[in-house]
Amino acid sequence: MRFKDKIALITAAASGIGRATAEIMAREGATVICVDNHPERLDAAIKALGDRASGRLCDALDQAQVDAVIHGITNDFGHVDILVNAVGGSTIISKPSATVEEHSLDDWQRVIKFNLDGTFLFTHAVVPVMKRQKSGKIVNLASIAGRGTSAVSGSAYAAAKGGIIAFTRKLSFELGPFGININAIAPSLTLTERIRPHWNQRSPEAQASQLNATPLRRVAEASDQAKVICFLASSDADFVTGLTIDVTGGLSG
Repeated sequence: MRFKDKIALITAAASGIGRATAEIMAREGATVICVDNHPERLDAAIKALGDRASGRLCDALDQAQVDAVIHGITNDFGHVDILVNAVGGSTIISKPSATVEEHSLDDWQRVIKFNLDGTFLFTHAVVPVMKRQKSGKIVNLASIAGRGTSAVSGSAYAAAKGGIIAFTRKLSFELGPFGININAIAPSLTLTERIRPHWNQRSPEAQASQLNATPLRRVAEASDQAKVICFLASSDADFVTGLTIDVTGGLSG
């Protein structure tokens, strides 16, 4: 029971990697606070997770809402041990793989904001709590696109996820003296509910090309990412900070 008596706050927890992470943490003893902006999906997730989980409706890009969530959790539980920043993605624009000249400024700003602001706001709000505790684990979701080597990701998404990697590394120096670990994962293509339809629309040749380029010869599931998040959020990673782990099946770009 790696997370016994831990309070774990997970954003975008109603689906995808966030939900898969919540499932593992709840199963391993955590009290899981699931944050999402989709009420129906959030209710379904809470029902499936059982009595170890509760939900908070919140727009992760709205500072007042984020601050209210953290204030409410600290009032209810007194502490926050784990924060998983899972809000992000590229499919909020019509052509996620657009070249730089195809990106409009609006598309660029939407992708940057969606991927960076929620991570900043929840981290900004929870750090004072963790500093008072002199402990805490923060795990961010970057992407292999943030390494700048993905052939299929747009430049806005690459820039946003590169920002997550740099943000994580920088904060390790700020937060380490207070006993707070901050790390990230950099997933490759992962078949979440949101991504699977895009994968299914690819031609058999395009799918085969991706699989052949991946040493493990398969595409990730949400649980593959969640397992590494849970490692970083557990005491097994007490001496790990500032790191971004590529969870890609060996794919380098």
